[in-house]
Amino acid sequence: MPWRSKSRGKDAENGEFTGFLDKGVRVEGTLEASGVFRLDAQMKGNLLSTYSLILGEDARFEGQIEGNHVVISGKFDGVIFAKGRVEIQAKGVVTGEIHTPCLVIEPGGIFDGRCHMLAASESTKPLTIPIRASQQ
Repeated sequence: MPWRSKSRGKDAENGEFTGFLDKGVRVEGTLEASGVFRLDAQMKGNLLSTYSLILGEDARFEGQIEGNHVVISGKFDGVIFAKGRVEIQAKGVVTGEIHTPCLVIEPGGIFDGRCHMLAASESTKPLTIPIRASQQ
């Protein structure tokens, strides 16, 4: 049964969660969620959702994500396919490929890989932007 978050922050948007995995948990395989799902665990495999996926600061994920809105505050290595927006927050580290129409990287967020900006219509080719993290 879905539960409602007491906080109405930008992570939960509508506040309806279908579940979460907390730190201290290790998962390998495919996980499907129908609503907002938060991961603070270690996972290797596939994470699928038609809504929002949140990788918290403690998340360590290796594999593939397919979702609508993807927020990353932890570490991710792999490929992201998002129909909506991908956000890399201040403590987020992403290595790999991102396929999305909208990418937001907050100051402090790190992205090392390739981004394919998908066009609204399929008749135009996607724009591919290679990005490397700078060493400061």
